[in-house]
Amino acid sequence: MNITVKEVKSKKELQAFIDLPYRLYANHPYYVPPLRFDEKATLSKDKNPAFDYCDARYWLAYKGDKVVGRIAAILNKAYIEKWKNQYLRFGWIDFEEDEAIAKVLIEQVEGWAKELGMKAVHGPLGFTDLDHEGMLVEGFDQLGTLAAIYNYPYYPKFMENLGYAKDADWVEYKIRLPKTVPEKLGKIASIVERRLDLSLVKTKKSKDVLPYAKQIFELINEAYSNLFGVVPLTEKQIQYYTKQYFSFVRPDFLPLVVDKTGKLVAFAVTMPSLSVALQKAKGSLLPFGVFHLLKAMKKNQYGDLYLVAVKKELQGKGVNAILMHELAKVYLKNGIKYAESNPELESNTAVQSIWEHFESVQHKRRRCYIKHL
Repeated sequence: MNITVKEVKSKKELQAFIDLPYRLYANHPYYVPPLRFDEKATLSKDKNPAFDYCDARYWLAYKGDKVVGRIAAILNKAYIEKWKNQYLRFGWIDFEEDEAIAKVLIEQVEGWAKELGMKAVHGPLGFTDLDHEGMLVEGFDQLGTLAAIYNYPYYPKFMENLGYAKDADWVEYKIRLPKTVPEKLGKIASIVERRLDLSLVKTKKSKDVLPYAKQIFELINEAYSNLFGVVPLTEKQIQYYTKQYFSFVRPDFLPLVVDKTGKLVAFAVTMPSLSVALQKAKGSLLPFGVFHLLKAMKKNQYGDLYLVAVKKELQGKGVNAILMHELAKVYLKNGIKYAESNPELESNTAVQSIWEHFESVQHKRRRCYIKHL
């Protein structure tokens, strides 16, 4: 059957774009469906503040009346200005197991890239570094997470057949928590706190974290500035993400370290794993999705580590030990036995050294592909 491609123009077509992976991965044991309203907000020009500096186009592939593939193309002008790379991004790429579908979708992106005078196409990447990025190339038999993409093993094979090669890789670790907090880790944390005159913020409720939200994103901008593809978050984006994420954090899972003046110098954003709860919710909070998520937040054997950041001048001085010591205490108190690191650039040895006090195994790898035009 012939494959046709249509650019998304209507609300109905956008809904079809969002719906595809829920059907493609229905009841898959390792796929974790995102919440539909989050996907819609991210892809909508009137909701996502990244459109202040991004342009985007979306396409659907059809066999007859059936949607069999999708892809987004993103012109991130802030990325081009910062990194001086004339690259067009692609993301939200999904397709049935037919290389011809992948080919016609990628050709749409490459065609637009040539119209724009771009030198290359790379992805999967989102609008920002906080969106899903990186195609899974190892770890297909591992449960996905809220923060990362899951895809079938045929995806990277088709990409390579279409002339795409590695641009950057992220790795992920599964960490086994010890039965007691490592004594050595506690000693290092105490020494670093005294030496650098640092302290942990005492928080009990989500509202106690909110005053630090802006500083958290400012620290992300500083600490992540030199990492692959990162562009700084704008003031509008900081407000957007604060509203989106900080209403349901568990403060005990989000250690904050401040200096003697009370200024934030380090943090770790973690949560009990929502993977199984999201599978049960099937992309919707109603009617029972909220119940599954709240239950997972309260009782869980797994934790997800989303973001860790330390002020640049304090990196390499042991501040990570303060964060990891606090998290080890909190995790053990709450019955967490395993933690997932979520994607870290394979070249980012500083963040990988965080796990040196724990038993860990690299169990996933994901890739940003590139093709020069």
